[in-house]
Amino acid sequence: MENQKSRCIASEKLCDTGFSYTLSLISGKYKMTILYTLMEFGVVRFNELQRYIKGISFKSLSLSLKELEKDALIIRKEYPQIPPKVEYSLSERGKSLMPILDGMCEWGDKNRI
Repeated sequence: MENQKSRCIASEKLCDTGFSYTLSLISGKYKMTILYTLMEFGVVRFNELQRYIKGISFKSLSLSLKELEKDALIIRKEYPQIPPKVEYSLSERGKSLMPILDGMCEWGDKNRI
């Protein structure tokens, strides 16, 4: 307990914490919604995601999907056909975030004002 009292918030580096890293992966207006949608519906195509997430623009969805794929939270599967077919799903790493998102949902349901 004494160690806690001697710590100074000014000398702490929040950016080096696991919390900060996790937040950097899921921050953004739509990333958590995309992840949650993929958890609920499994394999989803781009246009389906756009329908599920009301108000998201093509550009915002495209950018968010690219970032989530780069961070290995989702899998993008492209089929070599005409017209092109692309499907998105959660990776194992993305699935491991679901208990956190579920917890946020539960908290929101219990604490809604």
